[in-house]
Amino acid sequence: MSNQRGRRDVTPLRRSPLRRRSTHAAVAVLVLLVVTACTRDEIVRFGMPLPASEEAKRILSLWQGSWIAALAVGVVVWGMIVWAAIFHRKKKSDKLPPQVRENGPIEAIYTIVPLIMVSVFFFFTARDEAVLIDTSKKPDVVVDVVGYQWSWKFYYENDGINGRQLEDGVYVVGDPAKRPTLVIPEGRRVQFNLYSQDVAHSFWIPAFMFKRDVIPYTQPPGDQELWQLPENKQPIWDNKFQVVPNRQGTFAGRCAELCGTDHSRMLFTVKVVSWTEYQQFIEDTKAAQTDAGGAGS
Repeated sequence: MSNQRGRRDVTPLRRSPLRRRSTHAAVAVLVLLVVTACTRDEIVRFGMPLPASEEAKRILSLWQGSWIAALAVGVVVWGMIVWAAIFHRKKKSDKLPPQVRENGPIEAIYTIVPLIMVSVFFFFTARDEAVLIDTSKKPDVVVDVVGYQWSWKFYYENDGINGRQLEDGVYVVGDPAKRPTLVIPEGRRVQFNLYSQDVAHSFWIPAFMFKRDVIPYTQPPGDQELWQLPENKQPIWDNKFQVVPNRQGTFAGRCAELCGTDHSRMLFTVKVVSWTEYQQFIEDTKAAQTDAGGAGS
């Protein structure tokens, strides 16, 4: 139907295609969730794994807050774009609208609102990062982690054990064909001292939601050197972090930095066990290595 000026009337029939498209979009989203087998918990975590440490819970909270804020901004922006595209399409009868050079209040809003958002993001990120990188608390367990092409070595330094010398400590040495297993206790503070024997690696346990680069020529704190450094090369800083595992289980670990031909095989397994089981592991491993005359396992 047209009026005397030749313009079409906007009737409920004209709006029905929009309603149908909205319904189809909602159905498509539901089907996508079902097909991908997303559970409610997985949706709430926005793709992150189930936390396995106290620090991971803090990281997950920051991740969720960032996503919620981003989605809120996205809904507003997408809504305005869709609204303008549907209800302000150019018509043949339209005339050139008045040209506006500037709008002070709107420009101020466009400037201030993003600044506030960035400031809020920065505050929460800086707050949580300060907690995550803090190593001032005394750890219950200390593990020296050595990355090399293309596996990992773990040296345990607790209960008077100095794991920096093969003949003195409890250690686990892996290779690309055999994944090493990192055993740590639940509910105890664990400190990882990170060192690279050759190139840059990255120590990553996804269930802990934390990873850190393993840089060559870094030296864990202590008096003894972990490895003989190349000539004229000196340690540049202590590279360490702490976690408190809060869930027993077996988790995957890997290198997250492209480090050479067999980077994809630079994997390890993490076992979080009770304190009693951990102490038994230390005693059993130490006894086995003593009986073997200091040979690696």
